[in-house]
Amino acid sequence: MLEVLRVTAYRRLFTAQVVALAGTGLLTVALGLLAYDLAGARAGTVLGTALTIKMLAYVFVAPVMAVLVERVPRKAVLIGADLMRTGIALTLPLVDQVWQIYLLVFILQSASATFTPAFQALIPTLLPRERDYTRALSLSRLAYDLESVLSPILAAALLTFMSFHLLFVGTAVGFLLSAAMVVATPLPPQQITVQRASVLHRTTLGTRIFLGEPTLRGLMALNFVVACGTALVLVNTVVYALELFEGTNTDLAIALACYGAGSMAVALTVPPLLDRVTDRTLMIAGGGVISLGLGLAGVLAAAGQSWVLLLAVWTVLGAGTSMINTPSARLLRRAATSASRAPLFTAQFSLSHACFILTYPIAGWLGATLGQEATAGILAGLATLGVLAALKLWPRGWSPVSGETATVQEAHQ
Repeated sequence: MLEVLRVTAYRRLFTAQVVALAGTGLLTVALGLLAYDLAGARAGTVLGTALTIKMLAYVFVAPVMAVLVERVPRKAVLIGADLMRTGIALTLPLVDQVWQIYLLVFILQSASATFTPAFQALIPTLLPRERDYTRALSLSRLAYDLESVLSPILAAALLTFMSFHLLFVGTAVGFLLSAAMVVATPLPPQQITVQRASVLHRTTLGTRIFLGEPTLRGLMALNFVVACGTALVLVNTVVYALELFEGTNTDLAIALACYGAGSMAVALTVPPLLDRVTDRTLMIAGGGVISLGLGLAGVLAAAGQSWVLLLAVWTVLGAGTSMINTPSARLLRRAATSASRAPLFTAQFSLSHACFILTYPIAGWLGATLGQEATAGILAGLATLGVLAALKLWPRGWSPVSGETATVQEAHQ
C-alpha cells in the first residue's frame, strides 16, 4: 500500500490531506463542546442544524464552484480554500451565539466544498494505474480514520490543560500546513478545454452521469446508508457520552476514536479483499453492518448501562462506513473520462452529502424530541431501506460502464 508514496506529488498531497484532517478532527471535538457550552442538553439540536448547513454548502456550493474555478490553476484553488478555512477557524473561538456557529460553519464548509472535489479529482491524474489508485484510496481512507482516532485522543490530551476554544487554533494550524504542502507540490500541466455548454449544463453533468449508470445509482443508495450511521455518531455521540452515560469530555473523544478505529481496521484490509470479492459485495455488506450497528445503538440508548458495549457498537459503525466509502471512488474512476472526471467527483461529493440534509436533522431534532432510542431505530430502518434499494439499483454482475461509452459521450454534447 505504501509504495504509492514513492510518487513525489502524491506523497506531498497525501501529507497535506493528513495535516488538514488532523485540524478537522480537532474542529469536530471543539464544535461539539462549543454546542454543549451554548445549548447544554440540546447540543444535539445545535450540532444537527450546523451539520445540515454544512451539507447544504456541500450540495449547492460544490457544483457551482467546480464550474467557476475550472479555468483556475488547481494549486491556486487548493491554497485559496485552505487559507479561507484557516481564517474561519480562528474566528470560531470568539463565538458566543448559536447563530454565529451556523454562519461560520457555512462559510468554512463552502471552502471545503471547493477544496475536496478538486483534490479528489487530481489523484487519478497522478496515479493512472488502477492498482495504484486502489491503494491510494485505502491510504486516503486510512488518513480519514487516523484523524477519527488520533485527533480525538489529541483533543482529549489537550483538554486536560487548556480550554476547548484553543482547539480551534489547532484546526487553523492544520489548514495552514496543508496550504504549505500544496505550495511545495509539483502538479502536472492542467489541460483546460473550451467549454461551449452552458453553466447549468456543466453544473449538472456529473449528476446526469450518475443517473444514467446503474452502478452509480446503487452507490447513491449506499451513500444514504453511510449518512444514517455517520449522522448518529457525529450528532449524538456528545449526548450519549455526556448525558446518557454521564461521562466526561475525554469519554466523548474516546467514543469518536473508536468509530475511527473501526473504519481504519477495514481500510487496511480493503486492497487484498477487493482481489477476492467484488466492490458490490463488499459495499452492500457494509450497508448491512451499518444497519445492524444502528439497531444496537437504539438498544443501548434504552438500557444505558454498558459504556464498553457502546464503544464496540461505534467501532462496528466505523467498519461498515469504511466498507462502503473506501471502494466508492473506484466506481467513479471507471465511469469517467478525463473531461468528466472533475464533474463526476464533484457530483459524488454533492450527492453523498445531500443525504445528510435528511439524516442530520433526524439525528439532532428527533433525538431531542423523541429520544435517542427512537432516533436510532428510525435511522436503522432508513439504512435498511437504503441497502434494499442498492440491491435493486445495482444488479449483480453489473460493472461500471467505461467513461468512453455513449452514455457519457452523450452527456458531453
